[in-house]
Parts: sequence; structure tokens; C-alpha cells
Amino acid sequence: MSFLYPGFLFALFAIAIPVVIHLFNFRRFKKIYFSNVKFLKEVEEQHSSKEKLKNLLILFARILTIIFLVLAFAQPFLSTSKSASATLGNSVSIYVDNSFSMQAANKDGILLDEAKRNAAAIVEGFGLNDRFQLLTNDFSGKDQRLVNREEFLKALDEVHISSSTKTLQPIINLQERILKGNANKFIYILSDFQTNITERKRLEVSPNINYNAIKIEPNSLPNVAADSVYFLSPNHQPGASEKLVVVLKNYSKEVANNIPIKLSINGAQKGAAALTINPGATARDTINFSGLAAGWQKGRLTIKDYPVNFDDSLFFSFNVNKNLPILAINGAGTGRYLSALYGADKYFELNQMSESNIDYGSFSQYKLIVLNGIKNPTSGLAQQVKSYVNAGGTLIILPYLSPNFSEYNAFLAHLSLPTILNLDTGQTRIDKIDFNHPIFKSVFESIPKNIDYPIVKRHFSFAQNSQNTGTAIMQISNGQTLFGSFRLGSGNIYLSATGFNGEDGNLATSPLFVPLMYRAALMGSAETPLFYTLGQEDAVLSGKVQPDKNQTLKLYGDKFEAIPELRSVDGRTTVYMADQIKKTGFYELKLADSLVSVFGFNNNRAESNMKYLTKAQIEALAPSGALHVFDAESDFTKFSSGGKEIAHTFWKLCIILSLVFMAAEILLVRFFDKISKQTI
Repeated sequence: MSFLYPGFLFALFAIAIPVVIHLFNFRRFKKIYFSNVKFLKEVEEQHSSKEKLKNLLILFARILTIIFLVLAFAQPFLSTSKSASATLGNSVSIYVDNSFSMQAANKDGILLDEAKRNAAAIVEGFGLNDRFQLLTNDFSGKDQRLVNREEFLKALDEVHISSSTKTLQPIINLQERILKGNANKFIYILSDFQTNITERKRLEVSPNINYNAIKIEPNSLPNVAADSVYFLSPNHQPGASEKLVVVLKNYSKEVANNIPIKLSINGAQKGAAALTINPGATARDTINFSGLAAGWQKGRLTIKDYPVNFDDSLFFSFNVNKNLPILAINGAGTGRYLSALYGADKYFELNQMSESNIDYGSFSQYKLIVLNGIKNPTSGLAQQVKSYVNAGGTLIILPYLSPNFSEYNAFLAHLSLPTILNLDTGQTRIDKIDFNHPIFKSVFESIPKNIDYPIVKRHFSFAQNSQNTGTAIMQISNGQTLFGSFRLGSGNIYLSATGFNGEDGNLATSPLFVPLMYRAALMGSAETPLFYTLGQEDAVLSGKVQPDKNQTLKLYGDKFEAIPELRSVDGRTTVYMADQIKKTGFYELKLADSLVSVFGFNNNRAESNMKYLTKAQIEALAPSGALHVFDAESDFTKFSSGGKEIAHTFWKLCIILSLVFMAAEILLVRFFDKISKQTI
């Protein structure tokens, strides 16, 4: 038998003794117990053993009432812990969940405050010489060590809500790494145990560590989150109309009515709407706006949702290009159709090179490269365009139709594209067009009927490629692909089976030619992600950046400045920030005074889902018996017992017995004389 508060027990006993003496008429108690002479005289005077019996019974009832009342406050328990050695010290690691969900409340207040109080109680239950680790979602270096009780409690006071989130296995792994040496090892995890805290995999635990999970139960709260945004077109032109799709998600079990939405670009409101969302559903709305100037744009989507509001804003960024640079590498006698097409629109900036004079170093400057009727594609060209497409570029291949296609096959194979079987000189027509493909999807309001499909006089027949089947955009009457799209790395390749010369057919003069080539250029514009998530992404993508020796690339935010690490691969630059960004908002990447990119960072939406694991589900995460799960309110005595595994608690029994003996005293006072008279 052990007591949770032994010092308090002794203090109460010291106070109880004079109280007992006062309540029980010390004079009579003294006559009975401390003076045999007076006792005998009293007996002789009263000549009644019944009165003595009554007094003794009342005395014992009162004493037992106070004893069991004091024991109830001392909270006695029976410990069954067999693993901990009394000769060893204790090493204790306590994880306090400080994610956004811990901002919620229950009847005891804010969840994070309750977790901190429980963590302090756990520490108080251990000895003064034991060592402790405090771990939060920040995983900061200062927390990855063992400290004494005073240092732990000081660090605990400084714990605040963080945008970082972690899952259980990395948390436990870090705790286990800290708990080294010859000591009794204890791990405590204090959390509301949202469903996102686990990856639904069985936890890997050590048999030499005592694992304890303390579940802090929150009140049920409704929540709607600004989930994401995306544009219907990846290309953005100055002054053009933009269509932004906003996505909201309702995580509650009730309908969210008329959630107000506001869209601002560079601080100016560009649109507003309201959405009603069914329970557990996702809703979308399209906001149209225009009037943007060239350059980087800072967008912010906001909603009004109470009381959970950490996910009510979404920061995103995008670049409005002043023009779209295109490179055409032409074979002999080609290029006039491309010049007429792209030269008619000032937005397209067309640069042309001959296949005998190619500037490979300039490829990364272009959004689109067209190989137009090249007769001899070399292995060097294949390597360069492969790197270009892998980095997010768009390539259109309009082949030179020749029966000698061995060089073309080597070129195509290097790009993981279908190889040529033969040159078919039989005249045919385009028979099928995929109007649902992004190239044609928004071109026609309705699918045209009775289309005069272009004639194809000669074309290549391609072998099937099981590794890269691609998507057929246009097909001829025998079902073969005439114009198809293929993914390679982060970019796209459009492969045509015919050329644009008159002897190849009339595709270049048909009404389909303009939307085909325009949309291929616009849709192929590689964009960086619109937004990023705090704690999940330590690297962001940017365009190609090559600082000079005397130039420094810096990342700026609200009261933030850092020099990130850069890595350039295939014409794209990856910016590594090493978990330096902790706050939501916009961050500008600058080279000297020149703005390179803008990034929008947001809170993790995994915390938006206010669903929680039950005690049974938490226990099932680990092997049977390896993880002890406690309720923060009802099991406080058990988990705050200083590492002792409590099998039974007796405070409730003590209260019951105290009440029983109190009732017995009352009955003795009121009915003892009557009963004794009836028995005479």
C-alpha cells in the first residue's frame, strides 16, 4: 500500500489529533484512559458498563471517521510495478502536444494548459534526483536533453502553441534516443490524440521502457477550413481574365451555412462569395478577376469561421509573365507557319534557330521549345532537351518525314517516347479529337458538329511504348495517334506523327492549328506551387538562379531574414530553408534588390480535422500491454504516481467507510439508550 501524498497524510494526522481531543470531550477521555483511579471512581459512581460501552463506541466511530477521511485525501493505491528498480534513478521523457488543435477547450480550460498542468504533476510524482526531458512539436535542439525538475518546470512554462505537427513514431523515436544509460525509463505522451497523430501503423517500442499516453478530451467543435486554391489555367497574362477555384472543407457533423469568402490580391479585394457546405464535405467556387500587372502576385483567401480559426486564411503566390518566350529550332525550309502564328500575338516572344546553330545554354530561358522539321537530331540535342523537359519545360516535336528514321528513333528512345515503325504515305484524315484534353477543353463552348477534319498525306506509324503510353489528342482513321502528349519529369512533350509542310497534309492551314499550338504553349508553362505548408516542406522551387560571387540570395519575411541553401538541377533552383520558417505569410526570395520569387506558407490542414482517437484505438497502436492509456481527468492519480504502475486506488473506499462510521456515530448517539432500555 502506498500513498500519493505521504507528507500531506502526516500533516493531517497531526491536525486531527487535537481535533479529536476537542470533539470527544477530552476531560471524559482523560478520565477513561489516563487516570485509572478516576476511571475506577467513575465506574463506581455510574455503576453502568453500558454508558462506558456507548462512549467507547462513539469514540471509535469518530476516530475511524477521521482516519478514513484523512486516508481519502492521501489517495492510497496498490502498486504492481515490477520492472522499475528501486536502486536505479529514473529518466523521464514527457511529450506535450502543442499543435493548433490544443487551442481547443474543455470544462477545465484550454487543452494545452491542462497538458502542462498534468506534465508538472507527473514530474512532481518522481524524485528530486530524477532526470526529465520536455519535448514538443518544435523538436528544438534545446529540448533534446535531460534536465532536473526545476529546469523542466521552467521550460514547461515557456511552451506555447506551434504550427508544427508530428506523428507518434517520430516522437517516440526521439524520446527513446534521449533515454540512454542505466536508469528506469519512462515515456509520457500528453495529447488530444487527433487522428492525424498516427500513420495507422503499429508503433515500434522498446521492452525496457514504460510507455504512457494521457488523453486530454476536448469539447466537440465545428470547423471549416480554407483548404486550397488552383487556377483553371497555369498561364497568367497582364490584364487577362483569371479564374481561381477556391476549395473549402467542412470538418464538422453539421451543415456550414453561408461561409463568407474574400479574395485579395496584393492587399486589394478581388472577389467575394459565400458557400454552404454539407457535413464532412468539400465545396468549390470559382472567382473571376482581372487587371493584374506583370510580376509576382500575393494572394490571400480568407473565410470567417468560429471558434477554430488557424485555418481560415490561405496565402498563395503566382507570377504574371510579361511575355512567353518560345524557341523554334527549324530544319531547312520550315518555320513560316510558326512565325505567322506566334508573331501575331505580342505576348509570345518567338526566337528561331537553325538546327546547325543551336545555343543549348539558353534553353532554360524558354517556356516552350519546338523542334520543327529537324533532319538530324543528335544525341547532344536529346540530352539537352531531356534536361529541359525534366525541369518543367514543354517540348513540341514536329518530325521531318523521311524513310531513313534511325537517328530519329535513337532520339525518341532517349526521351522515353514511342519509336517509329514506318513512314505511311497513304492519304487519310484525322478521325477523332479528344475535346476533353486541356488543350481543347476550354476552346469550344460545345463540341463542334460536322467538322471538316484535316487531311494527312503522310505520317509516321509509332510502336507502342508500355513504359510511356501518353495521351492521344488527335487520331487518324485507323486509330493511330497523330498528335499525343507525354509526361517526362516535371514537363510535357507533344509528339506529332506528321509535319506542317504542305506535302505532309493541311493541318497547318486548318482551324485546329491555332488552338492546338496556342494552347500547347500556354498549358505547358511550368509554374511553381501556389502555396506551401509549414513544417512539411523545407525546400521550395524557384526559377533558375545563378548568383555572382559578390551577390547573396536572401529570403525575407515579416521580421524574418535568412540566407537559404541553393541547389540547381536541370535549369531549376531548389531553395532549402532547414525548417527556419515558423510563421504563415509571404516570403520573398531576392538577389540583391531583384525579386526572384514569392512563396506563400500556411498552417498544416491536418490539424483542421477535429476527430480524435478513442482509448481503445490508442492502445491498439502498440503491441498488447506495451502502451498504458489514461484519461487526463479520471485517471489523474494513476498517471501522476511517479512511475508506479497503479493496480487499485482506495480513496473512494476510504470516503465510503468514513461516511459509514459517521452514520454509525449518529445512530449510537440517537438510539443506543433506547436499544439498551429495550434489552433490560
